Amino acid sequence: MTFSLVVRDGDRFGMVAGSSSPAVFARVGHLRPGVGAASSQNVTDPTLGTRLLERLAGHGDAGRALTEVTEGADHIEYRQLTVVGRSGPGFAYSGSRTLGKHASATADGAVAAGNLLSGEHIPDVLLDAYAQAPGELEERLITAMKAAVNAGGEEGPVYSAGLAVVADVGWRVTDLRVDWADDPIDRLAQLLDVWLPQRDDYVRRGLDPSSAPSYGVPGDL
Repeated sequence: MTFSLVVRDGDRFGMVAGSSSPAVFARVGHLRPGVGAASSQNVTDPTLGTRLLERLAGHGDAGRALTEVTEGADHIEYRQLTVVGRSGPGFAYSGSRTLGKHASATADGAVAAGNLLSGEHIPDVLLDAYAQAPGELEERLITAMKAAVNAGGEEGPVYSAGLAVVADVGWRVTDLRVDWADDPIDRLAQLLDVWLPQRDDYVRRGLDPSSAPSYGVPGDL
């Protein structure tokens, strides 16, 4: 039903996910600047992503945060979780009732996982494609997602996708979603092509409006 990649890149954290379900990223994507990023997927309980980041903010240990959350959660056998913190590898958990073919793969500062997959190789494809991709963090995440889809992706069609990045300000510097489409990954890539050249200018607007460029919006000086 969902496959995702969560990464750390210096002081930034990013995540990309795709699913056969609508509006996947509204439920599974959890990121906090200066703390980390997490996914809560499969039969999704979005509160688990929030709990992972709360634990991570408290002590900074991603593996410990995952253990604490999984040991204390109801219905945890239905859940699939991933988390990356400020240092060390990513961590993953897949409950005993995770759907269909499911798998996860971890690396330093990265973790990929999925359920109802076409094959257990998909998380490794995500990690490998991300590691080899050039460009901005967002571009590397999109490249990894495209590679996973080309390698088989989910068992069924993918209809929604999302991508987000947090950096050194208190909001998501990139936050893009395609909530329902026959080609959500391609549409997400098109959105990124529009957004990325303007991303830093919109950060400047938040920090110092007087120095930020105008985009010709009526009433925008």
